[in-house]
Amino acid sequence: MGVTRRQLLWAGAGIGAAGILAACSGGSEDSKGAAAPGAATGKPRTGGTLRVGALGRASAITRDPHGTQANESDYLIIALVFDTLAVPGAKTNTAPRLAASWESSADLKTWKFKIVKGAVFHDGTPVTAEDVVWSLKRLRNTPSGAARLPGIQAKNISAEGTDTVVVVSDYANAEFPLMTRFASFVMKKDTKDSEIAKAPGTGPFKLDWFRNGNARLVRNDKWYGPAVHLDAIEVTMFETPQAMTNALLAGQIDLASNAGAVAARTAESRKDVQVLRRPNDMAMPIVMRTAKGSPFADQRVREAMRLVVDREAMVKQVLSGYGTVANDILGTGDPAYAKDIPQRKRDLAKAKKLLADADFDLSKTYELVTTEDISGLADSATLFANQAREAGIKIKVVKQESGAFWEKTWKAGDFYASYWGTNDSVVFFASKTMVSEAGQNEAGWADAGFDAAYRKVIGTADPAQRAAALKELQQIEHDRSGYLLWGMADGIDLAAAKVQNLPELAGYGRVQLEGVWLS
Repeated sequence: MGVTRRQLLWAGAGIGAAGILAACSGGSEDSKGAAAPGAATGKPRTGGTLRVGALGRASAITRDPHGTQANESDYLIIALVFDTLAVPGAKTNTAPRLAASWESSADLKTWKFKIVKGAVFHDGTPVTAEDVVWSLKRLRNTPSGAARLPGIQAKNISAEGTDTVVVVSDYANAEFPLMTRFASFVMKKDTKDSEIAKAPGTGPFKLDWFRNGNARLVRNDKWYGPAVHLDAIEVTMFETPQAMTNALLAGQIDLASNAGAVAARTAESRKDVQVLRRPNDMAMPIVMRTAKGSPFADQRVREAMRLVVDREAMVKQVLSGYGTVANDILGTGDPAYAKDIPQRKRDLAKAKKLLADADFDLSKTYELVTTEDISGLADSATLFANQAREAGIKIKVVKQESGAFWEKTWKAGDFYASYWGTNDSVVFFASKTMVSEAGQNEAGWADAGFDAAYRKVIGTADPAQRAAALKELQQIEHDRSGYLLWGMADGIDLAAAKVQNLPELAGYGRVQLEGVWLS
């Protein structure tokens, strides 16, 4: 189901799916030395209620931490109430959360996670390894559990004493802790499905009430993490970025999460509103099916398509400049992203030659399917179609209703516009979307060289060897995959001037609000 994929990474409407959780960062400065929007200024003040707007639809509301959260509003609430073992960090891709530390066996198959000392549920019950084991097994047994915990069987998750969780992988995986950042929320052992809506978590906030997608959360004074300054967070669900932005400008909410470029332009002249830009927040790739029988099965045709696009024009027109040019490699925010692979540029002459060499039928019109799920997605397809016409390629943009797109087109169509967040990990995207056995292999890509490079990356602990393998992985993706990634959209939050220390990392970093305070 598409919502399952979007629950993992809603990308920019993110729901972002995105980087699911990220460490809060504050006190940063821009290039001129002034405090960046959202950066903490002065000593944190305790107290107050932060009113947050988040996107969602009434028909998609869910309360289950291991369910399919298609609403960013739901994920925001769940992420503040429940903790995962690890979170993305500002300095490293994976930082401790409910797990204070972890270590692996020499063969990188067995991982042990030590639970942080002092962790208790909201009702005062200590968190034990058995609670974590039960939660991970429950997660693994969901319909999308294999994608969330790749290479892990439920029977191979166990407790060692009261504070250590042991996970045994089917294969060597140096990157497994990174995978625990995504959806591995911990609940009390044996929580019944009928009790989940009121189940206590371990997070920085406790649920006070929940009504029709809206909620009030109050500070958890028993949280094991850093001091939480806010008394409460009130979450209001909005169905459109426009409605959410209007509420922010009218003073009805203090923070509009993931409001988009249009909202940013609207608010730019307002001195009472902060515009926070999070680079590398959302990818909007065009997917070309590589499987036999597709018009794009020939690698030369895919390369031609990547040479046809005018990336600078796409960023300028589709994203209104709120983004950056990309180079057909997913995971642009990864510290190990290969910036030294030469940037692909527009070359219509070479594109035409490649199409001729591949005997590509220019007499046909090819349908490029898209949705209007997120701002700019359909516009990107239309602009690309116009650019491709200059190389003699006729493309018809077909706008499909969201449900039909995710049910019929995603993972099956020959040519469609997709979107992803969580761009801090090249390996995450490789494991989810590009290795031959990936459950979310959007392009139907099967490349033995890429599979071998992926296994080498996750099976290598030595940093130098891993770096070399990761460079090879990205080079193959750049050269042969089914992705045309023309640019990265900024994530944009709007906030009242009094909101301090907003998180700045991409994707779901914006939901980690425990460090925020009000001046």
